[in-house]
Amino acid sequence: MIRFVTFDALHTLITPRKPIHVQYSDAFSPYLGTLSPDAISSSFKLALRQLQAEKPSYRAGATKWWSEVISRTALGAGADPGAVEKHLGTIVPSLMKRFSSREGYSSLTTLSRPVIRTLRAMGMQTGLITNADVRIRDVLLDLGILRYLSPVVISETERVEKPSMSIFLAACARAGATPSETVHIGDDFGDDYLGADNAGLHALLLRRTGEAEWKGAEPDFRTINKSPDVVKDLHGVVGWIKKSNATCQG
Repeated sequence: MIRFVTFDALHTLITPRKPIHVQYSDAFSPYLGTLSPDAISSSFKLALRQLQAEKPSYRAGATKWWSEVISRTALGAGADPGAVEKHLGTIVPSLMKRFSSREGYSSLTTLSRPVIRTLRAMGMQTGLITNADVRIRDVLLDLGILRYLSPVVISETERVEKPSMSIFLAACARAGATPSETVHIGDDFGDDYLGADNAGLHALLLRRTGEAEWKGAEPDFRTINKSPDVVKDLHGVVGWIKKSNATCQG
């Protein structure tokens, strides 16, 4: 019987208000001149992967971690190293502030809050498991979502990231729910679906209609011994839980 529902944050409940590379370009241009948007996009993705591998879970603190991502992004996109060194102290706080609120993110408002309210009306406890840093609380508060989520389990605080089993089990423990009573929803096959499944939770992979690509690498469903449960939107979560619980009740 499902009684605890956890969500991923980025691209599940919230999404960047504008593409991240566009927002970086906006922050860079007054100080570093015009850089190719495609170059910023590619450089950001590379810098992010590098830091995630070198310093997982925001080791040394989120501000320092993101400062390194921002610096590498600018340099990789062709910015003058001297200008980056001179203005990084201005650019970093600007971007950290932007991505701490509705300035940088929007909620998927047509579904996120109504679906969470529906789940709570069904008696579900709803929480969050995210690989974000602690600023995610400010974002969710500003977007009016935070009050519906408890516990909120954040990788920076936990010092561990999805797909580690421990971050999923920590959420279950704080909710007073067993993994078998919990379902996790997210859009990343590795971090969300496999992470939750390996921890003993039920897992739903969010694959919105019209999305051209999977987040990250194309999922290799041969890594699991079953067909994954896929939902096309958050309304699908409600339907899946109703069906699952009805089956349990016989």
